[in-house]
Amino acid sequence: MAENTEVVVIGGGYAGVMAANRLTQREDVSVTLVNPRAAFVERLRLHQRVGGSDDALVDYHEVLSGRVRLVVDTVTRIDAHGRAVELARGGTLGWDYLIYAVGSGSAAPDVPGAAEFAYPIATFEEAERLRPALDAAPATAPVTVVGAGPTGIETAAELAEAGRKVTLVCGGALGPYLHARGRRSVAANLARLGVTVLDGPGTRVTAVTADAVRLGDGREVPSAVTIWSAGFGVPDLAARSGLRTDALGRLLTDETLTSVDNRRIVATGDAAAPSGLPFRMGCQSAVQLGPQAAETVLSRMADRLPAPVSVGFAGQCLSLGRRAGLFQFARRNDIAIGVHLGGRPGGRLKEFVLKTTVKHLTEEARKPGARKRWIEEDSRRELLRARAGEAPAGAATPAPASSEGTA
Repeated sequence: MAENTEVVVIGGGYAGVMAANRLTQREDVSVTLVNPRAAFVERLRLHQRVGGSDDALVDYHEVLSGRVRLVVDTVTRIDAHGRAVELARGGTLGWDYLIYAVGSGSAAPDVPGAAEFAYPIATFEEAERLRPALDAAPATAPVTVVGAGPTGIETAAELAEAGRKVTLVCGGALGPYLHARGRRSVAANLARLGVTVLDGPGTRVTAVTADAVRLGDGREVPSAVTIWSAGFGVPDLAARSGLRTDALGRLLTDETLTSVDNRRIVATGDAAAPSGLPFRMGCQSAVQLGPQAAETVLSRMADRLPAPVSVGFAGQCLSLGRRAGLFQFARRNDIAIGVHLGGRPGGRLKEFVLKTTVKHLTEEARKPGARKRWIEEDSRRELLRARAGEAPAGAATPAPASSEGTA
């Protein structure tokens, strides 16, 4: 009888679920998914959770293969040498291979008062803490959203459409990823919803108080509820476990997503830094990286050389309330171009993308391996070749700052 291989996946987000499902292609693989929540969180809908139009939850039975064992717990330490993970509720899980898919969360703000008076929104628990604060504030009370990436824009639009008086503090450009044409479209939609947008020089937040946000140019913005969406961080589990990470804490890997410290540890999603050059955080990269991480494990089990990572992008989707949206088209290498779809068609396309993303998870659960590589992208190879004279792929070099992303 063939020996069974135990694979533990840490993290049940988009990348972790895709990886766990893909691993079930082989009958001799036992897959355990460790996740702190008993339900799958659609992070792309957290702004809707806050606004009350969606609960942002999907039952794992819908998106996870029946052959995957779900353990609702938190991994506190990885024992790479002993091939085990320690759990917060006690006990350990042994593994032959480990997939590190811990995802991302809110970055710790370094602005005075932000940690005390602002509400982050990058995780389900943070969204849940924000909802009662909004409910307790009068309908006419000023709400300030800090950060003009996708999360900030979508949250501001969602709350404004619900009747809230919202100010969006950009700290720079509105929608930094967007092409100028797409940015003008977003600005027009936010204005239609009544959102006050403060962008450009001088809008960096310097302090947050219980009832205001102070800006670098000296302005003070009244704020009964301040929502913080400025940037993402990653859990420090890898670093605490003695594994090498980049400056943000993402696990350093080679181009096959294999840890530079241990060939039986593979990283995927927002917490992976292949060759020190991580991809934009978001589900668009996660649903591609998840299957590739699983394929790396399956290749090693079959004594095959794993394929290098390949992630391509189509653009960025934004919800602008329930009746409008924007799809910013981009080149495969994630550079926005001067083409976008806005208004009601953009909103319908965003909703289609949200539903399709969950459908991809479900399809992989029912028929693992059916989903092939989505968009091939070659410029990364050129970049790595150009960098080869400075450092070999997989070396522990600092990674560039990652931009926030949604779909």
